[in-house]
Amino acid sequence: MKPAYRDLFALLVYCGFIFYLSSRSTLPIPMLFPHQDKAMHTGAYFVMGILTWRWLCHLTTSGLLKSCGTLLFCSVYGISDEWHQSFVPGRDADAFDWAADTFGGLLAAYVCFYLERWSRFKRRPI
Repeated sequence: MKPAYRDLFALLVYCGFIFYLSSRSTLPIPMLFPHQDKAMHTGAYFVMGILTWRWLCHLTTSGLLKSCGTLLFCSVYGISDEWHQSFVPGRDADAFDWAADTFGGLLAAYVCFYLERWSRFKRRPI
């Protein structure tokens, strides 16, 4: 499998995993602190953002386009995920969950953008 397809496949499998978790009425995770679900949303969409960035690396070399694409994908998927949850018994759509999803994507885009810039800087000849 070519790297572009492998990265797209990884992203789609991860999106399917999030869809599966959103389809469940409850998650078997104990609440250890207030707003833990927001931290979990941020972490899950941070991972999605990294997978999105890796796939977008095959489509463009522009860090700005990859950052915007990562943020847009995570935000739109977060909206669709919240809408999907509104139909699941025991779950509801929450704008703050969507904000945490978007923040996770933004954080991933930021980290990937600056790691990419730093690695290019390190490879420059002296």
